[in-house]
Amino acid sequence: MQIMGIVNTSPDSFSDAVRLTTAEQQIAHARVLVACGAGIIDVGGESGVTYTEHTPVSEEIERVVPVIAALSEDGVTVSIDTFKPAVAEAALSAGATILNDVSALHDPELADVAAAHGATLVITHTRAAPKQRSFPEVGDIVADVEELLVEKIALARDRGVEHIVVDPGPDFTKTPAQTIEVLRAIERVRALQLPWLAAVSRKYFIGAITGREPHERLAGTLAAVGWAADHGAAIVRVHDVGEVHDYLAVRATLSGHAEVPEFDSEDERLMWIRHDR
Repeated sequence: MQIMGIVNTSPDSFSDAVRLTTAEQQIAHARVLVACGAGIIDVGGESGVTYTEHTPVSEEIERVVPVIAALSEDGVTVSIDTFKPAVAEAALSAGATILNDVSALHDPELADVAAAHGATLVITHTRAAPKQRSFPEVGDIVADVEELLVEKIALARDRGVEHIVVDPGPDFTKTPAQTIEVLRAIERVRALQLPWLAAVSRKYFIGAITGREPHERLAGTLAAVGWAADHGAAIVRVHDVGEVHDYLAVRATLSGHAEVPEFDSEDERLMWIRHDR
């Protein structure tokens, strides 16, 4: 399972404990995430929160392109989190290779952009337009996820997209109870026989379970990551890359899927806390 690290270049993301206000800060943070174990960096220039207005396309491009270009020069696999074709075009031209569309192809032109660049397209389940403040009631949420993903996969393929990842859309037009219902039925998504992405980091459904605010949801996020690994997720999208990497490393070693790595047996820091320093 690959770890996708999150780098937000927008000033209003709901889950960022610290705002990174310059491209230099955002690039440096992304490099730290890579060093901590991220195989993909997901760069976003507009928050999905519904209490702010849409960011102008030119401003979103100005936010994300310098970060993407610098990381691409480093050889990092970069994803662009956007629902706007013009932003996607600029980002893919700057070196991104994954288009993470959380709008369920609200604008089908996104599929055309992905196809033209040979990019991987992430299709997320949602029934609301971007920034829409309300969403329709759905009777059978699991069936709705399956139905919409099948429809959008066909649309993307018809427009020439060859590489598709699906995201069941935790919290997107879903109550916490509905999100949990969908995740419990994840085998219905896996039956589509495409890689699936688990975007579970600091999500509302974890807050509903634990009663904790976004910056306090690491333990809940790790539990969700472990569940995703048990259920065949190809990618997990997270903020706390180092902690998730360590969790997965210990998990893999204890389960026999990895061996204990080489380490310095003389390094006392690995044995105990020294209070005489």
